[in-house]
Amino acid sequence: MRNIVAFSLIAIVLSGCTYMEKARRVDLLEKENLDLKCRLAELKMDKQNESAVIQEKSKQLTELEKAKADLEESLKQEISDYQAKLEMTESGLVVTFIAEVFFDSGRAVLRAQGKESLRRVADVLGKDVPDSAVAVEGHTDNQPIRKSAWKSNWELSSARALAVVHFFVDECSVDPQKLSANGYGEYHPVSSNDTPEGRQKNRRVEIVILPSKMTKEKAE
Repeated sequence: MRNIVAFSLIAIVLSGCTYMEKARRVDLLEKENLDLKCRLAELKMDKQNESAVIQEKSKQLTELEKAKADLEESLKQEISDYQAKLEMTESGLVVTFIAEVFFDSGRAVLRAQGKESLRRVADVLGKDVPDSAVAVEGHTDNQPIRKSAWKSNWELSSARALAVVHFFVDECSVDPQKLSANGYGEYHPVSSNDTPEGRQKNRRVEIVILPSKMTKEKAE
C-alpha cells in the first residue's frame, strides 16, 4: 500500500514538473513571438523611413538636375567659350565662371556681359530651385595686389562675391535670405598658378546651389 502511495506521489510530482516545463516553454515562445513582432515592426518602420529618404533625395536630385539642364541651355555660349562650366558635386550644383566674365582686372564692379549671364542664372534659380540656398564664392590667383586699392586677394574675392549677391537681390529679386557670400582669396586653387592658363582658372566665381533639404536643415 505504501508503495502504491509513493508511486502515486511521484507521478503527481512528475506530472506537475511536466506541466510547469510546458508552461515555461509556452511563456518563452510567447516572448519570442512578441520579440519577433517588435523586430518586424522596427524593420517595417526602417523600410518606410528609407523609402521616404530615397524619395526626398530623388526629389532633390530631380530639382538640381532640372536646374543643371536649364542652365546648360541658358549658358550655352559661355560654356562653349570655356567661360563657364556646370558640375554636380556632393555639396550641390556648382556653376563656375571665370572672373573675366564679370570683372575687369583688380576690380569688383560687374561688367554688362556678366550681368546678362547672372540674369539667366537667377531665372533658373527662381524657376527650378526656389527653396534652395545659394552660396556665391569668390576666388583669385596667387598674384599679389599691386595696382588696386585692395589690401589682399581676400578683400578682392569677397567684394566680387558680394557684388554678385547684391546684383541677384537688387536687380533679379532673388530672396536675400537664400544667399550668402564668401571670399577665399587665392587659397582654394583648382589649377597651378605657375601658368597664365592655370591662374585664369583660379580667378573665378562659383555659384553653389544647395539641395533644398540641406537648406531646410540649416534653417532649423
